[in-house]
Amino acid sequence: MNVAFIPVRGGSKSIPLKNIKLLNGRPLVYWVVRAACMCKYLDRVYIATDSKEIRQAVEEFQKGEEEALFSKAEVIGRSAESASDTASTEFAMLEFAQQYDFDTIALIQATSPLLSGEDLNRGFERFAEEDTDSVLSVVPQKRFRWQQDPEGNVQPMNYDVFHRPRRQDFAGDLVENGAFYITSRKGLMQSRNRISGNIKAVEMSEDTFLEIDEPSDWITIEALMKKKGIRPSEGKFSDIKLFLTDCDGCLTDGGMYYSEHGDEMKKFNTRDGMGFQLLREQGILVGIVTGEDRALNKRRAEKLKLDIIEQGCSDKVLVIDNLCRKLQLEWKNVLYIGDDRNDLAAMQKAGFSCCPADAIPEVQEAADYVTQAKGGAGVIRETAELLLKNRAV
Repeated sequence: MNVAFIPVRGGSKSIPLKNIKLLNGRPLVYWVVRAACMCKYLDRVYIATDSKEIRQAVEEFQKGEEEALFSKAEVIGRSAESASDTASTEFAMLEFAQQYDFDTIALIQATSPLLSGEDLNRGFERFAEEDTDSVLSVVPQKRFRWQQDPEGNVQPMNYDVFHRPRRQDFAGDLVENGAFYITSRKGLMQSRNRISGNIKAVEMSEDTFLEIDEPSDWITIEALMKKKGIRPSEGKFSDIKLFLTDCDGCLTDGGMYYSEHGDEMKKFNTRDGMGFQLLREQGILVGIVTGEDRALNKRRAEKLKLDIIEQGCSDKVLVIDNLCRKLQLEWKNVLYIGDDRNDLAAMQKAGFSCCPADAIPEVQEAADYVTQAKGGAGVIRETAELLLKNRAV
C-alpha cells in the first residue's frame, strides 16, 4: 500500500497557524492534500496534526461539494513530542510507521502548495524504476554558486571563473525544493531517514523552488497561483455533463496555413481526439462552439464523432443557453474551454472553465484551470483527463 504522510503542527513561529491560514481562498494545507488525493498511485493520505484547529479545518474541506475529491484523506493525531520545535520530521515519520501499515511512504510538506498530483505521479513512476530506493523532488537552477572559507575568501563551487559558461551551455544544479520524498517502509525503518540507498530525483517547475516560511513567501506564491490559474475545484467536476471548446487556439495552435493553391489548412492534435472519445465513453456530451464558419471544422467534428458543432457564433452565451435548454441542462453542467476575449462571457458562466497555456492574460485570469499544454498541443486531452480523474475520486 502507498500512503502519503503530511505532518502539520499548530506551533509555527514565523506565521502562527500558517497551515490553515487562507492561501488563494483555501487553507495552506488544502493544496498539498488535494495534490496527494489526485495522485493515482496513492491509496491513503494521512494528515498528522497536534492541533484541534487544523483538524477541524481539514475535516471542513473534506465535506460538501469536495467530499469525493478528498475521499482518500484521513486526519490523524501526533504526539506533542513529535510536534515540538526540536523534533525532526523523521521522528514524526517513525512514530507514524509504528502505528500504521504501508509499503511505500511519500512525505509531503504543506509549505509547497504548488505541488500537483502529476508531480507525485512522476515521483512514483521514478520510484518504480530498477535500482531505485528513494526519490526526492528538485528544481533545476542555473546559478553560479560560491563558498566562503574561514578567512573570508570565496571560491566558485560549480564553474570555472576563467571559463564562464553561457547560460544555455551551463548545466547548473539540482536544488532540493522540499515538496516530497518517497521511500519504502523498509528503507525508512533501517536508515531512520526520509531517503536512503539509491536516490533518484524528479524535477519540478522552477516556481516550486519557493516554500512558505515567511510572510513575503505567502504574497509571492499566492500571486503565482493566481497567474497560473490554480483555484479550488469546489466539487464542480461531478456536475459536468457538457464539454465544449472553442476551435482556433484550443483545438489548433491558432495558425492559419495555406497551400500554394490557396487552400486553407489547420493543424489538429490526435491526442485531443482520444480525449473526446474518453469523455463520450463516460456519457459526457462533447462539441465545438466557434465564431468561425469553416467546412474543415465541420469535417473534423464529424471525424471525431462530436455531438455538437456550432459555427459562426457571434454570441456564444446565447448559443450555449439554447443548447442547455434543448438538452435540459444548466450552466453548472457546462465545461468550456476558450482562449480569447470572445470566450470570456461563456467561461464566466460555465460550471468549470479552462484555457490553454498561451491564452491571453485576461482569459488565464478568468479560467478555473490553465492547461500545461498550449493551443493545439493536447489541451482537450489534458482537460478531459483532469475532469475524468476528479469525477472518479
